[in-house]
Amino acid sequence: MLAELGENPEREGLARTPERVERAWRELTQGMTQSVDEVVGKGVFDEDCSEMVLVKDIEFYSVCEHHLLPFYGRVHVAYIPNGRIIGLSKIPRIVDVFARRLQVQERMTVEIAQAIQRILAPKGVGVVAEARHLCMMMRGVQKQSSAAMTSCLLGAFQSDSKTRSEFLSLVRSLRSG
Repeated sequence: MLAELGENPEREGLARTPERVERAWRELTQGMTQSVDEVVGKGVFDEDCSEMVLVKDIEFYSVCEHHLLPFYGRVHVAYIPNGRIIGLSKIPRIVDVFARRLQVQERMTVEIAQAIQRILAPKGVGVVAEARHLCMMMRGVQKQSSAAMTSCLLGAFQSDSKTRSEFLSLVRSLRSG
């Protein structure tokens, strides 16, 4: 690739670039070698809870599979327990499993929701992702302030307008921390 760009791959600053790039790409795409079950482990508990659980402002980064450029942002994940809860730290780990691979935001959002649904069988799951895409910022339309938002609503979040409204209102509320 360096030679195709007109660079000299042997010059001092580039001589070790291929190894550095390989290590970086392995780290950026480590989610391809992980499974949700592996990162959740024994982090699911029987608990008689029925109120919404929301973890918001989960920072993530990913790599656009179309241009191999990063996109990054925040994911907000909620579920309504149905006799089982998950350790709160496991939710960002699930996000990372899907974010840290060659990806599109739309699919990532759905995969996160489906994983929570499969593991907990809750009454509902809601996921909203907001991201900035360097493929839109650095090339093409070159819009620096644009952001993409995607959502996946399952169960009560899809069928019950009050639940959906509560979730979206909480997501819109002031950022944590």
